[in-house]
Amino acid sequence: MATTIKGPAIFLAQFAGDEAPFNSLGAIAAWAAGLGYKGVQIPTWDGRLFDLKKAAQSQAYCDEVKGICADAGVEITELSTHLQGQLVAVHPAYDAQFDGFAPASVHGNPKARQQWAVEQMMLAAKASKNLGLDASVSFTGALAFPYLYPWPQRPAGLIEEAFAELGRRWKPILDAYDDAGCDVGYEIHPGEDVFDGTTFEMFLDAVGGHKRCTINYDPSHFVLQQLDYLAFIDIYHERISAFHVKDAEFNPTGRQGVYSGYAGWTERAGRFRSLGDGQVDFGGIFSKLSQHGYDSWAVLEWECCLKHPEQGAAEGAPFIASHIIQVTEKAFDDFAGGTTDRAALRKMMGIE
Repeated sequence: MATTIKGPAIFLAQFAGDEAPFNSLGAIAAWAAGLGYKGVQIPTWDGRLFDLKKAAQSQAYCDEVKGICADAGVEITELSTHLQGQLVAVHPAYDAQFDGFAPASVHGNPKARQQWAVEQMMLAAKASKNLGLDASVSFTGALAFPYLYPWPQRPAGLIEEAFAELGRRWKPILDAYDDAGCDVGYEIHPGEDVFDGTTFEMFLDAVGGHKRCTINYDPSHFVLQQLDYLAFIDIYHERISAFHVKDAEFNPTGRQGVYSGYAGWTERAGRFRSLGDGQVDFGGIFSKLSQHGYDSWAVLEWECCLKHPEQGAAEGAPFIASHIIQVTEKAFDDFAGGTTDRAALRKMMGIE
């Protein structure tokens, strides 16, 4: 059944900072509400805004957090564990870079870093339950992504073993989220082992079709891959539990195409843009999500290679609001209808 999407909402991660109003939950929530946002998605790793451990242990703290947001005029849409989820599975090639996502006490110790990440995910499950949330957003991490392009040829079984290991690591986490009554919406994202529909299906198989294994739908990453992001909704709509509204553009040239990541962001064929500045067909996306019954939040994730974030945030709320479809409860041709019964129907078709 078609439904009306909630929003607009905003992911706070890209806006949090040390200066007011971006350095506390109350101030940044009020800032967001002032721009027209009705919801905020909270990054769980940013202590300026949120204390994850405290939220997992204290219902009183969670009630306080909800109250702060309500007083500002917004709701909490989901908790984000993108950085912690990334660390559930890390290929050694990325160890040095991803150490920055974890506390210094586990730097240089991949096993300890992974254990910390799993603990963080478990805390976020409890925090989501205490906040009354039924969805969260995260990353899967990656063990096989460095072998994306098979040259030299990958050894037989490498991809299968990577996804089997992902399944082993994530299944207990998903069970904890099930106990909390909360979905994990994985952002389908290059750099993760789950970066398109095919790899999502492989991951879903690896976790035994777990009902809490869902999708945080973000069309920007599909534009850069040249994947049909509207058909994706038709195929996977039953697994979509969250929606990042982010724009992008892909402009291939005689010099570069999809694999243009060595260039700076402004010089790439594929670039993230502020809402309305890229090529994403948001009219089509909002129509399909509404048609398929998506009834959760439309959340701005601002990433743009050109525009200032505060301008992007200010433009984002009315952009999202203008695309939300208030689903009709009546058919456009109801005026021409009339009452019928079975006998009348049979008579219309000449059936004796």
